[in-house]
Amino acid sequence: MAVKIRLKRMGSKKAPFYRVVVADSRSPRDGRFIETVGTYNPLVDPAEVKLNEEDILNWLEKGAQPSDTVRNILSNAGIMKKYHEAKYTK
Repeated sequence: MAVKIRLKRMGSKKAPFYRVVVADSRSPRDGRFIETVGTYNPLVDPAEVKLNEEDILNWLEKGAQPSDTVRNILSNAGIMKKYHEAKYTK
């Protein structure tokens, strides 16, 4: 099973709010997911991001692939750097 870390759109029309979820890559964007690991609100300035760092690092170690947008969010939060350092400094 290919697992992805991606955004699930919530909120109303013209007022998006996203949850960062771990889901099977074959499931629809807003469909079934395995676990919620954070939130992302692009409407406030600056964008509000809340992430559960331990869970995300755990899923990345298990082989979950982040989508392009989630990869940028994780990089800005410093999580991708921690994952890279943990992976290559063993």
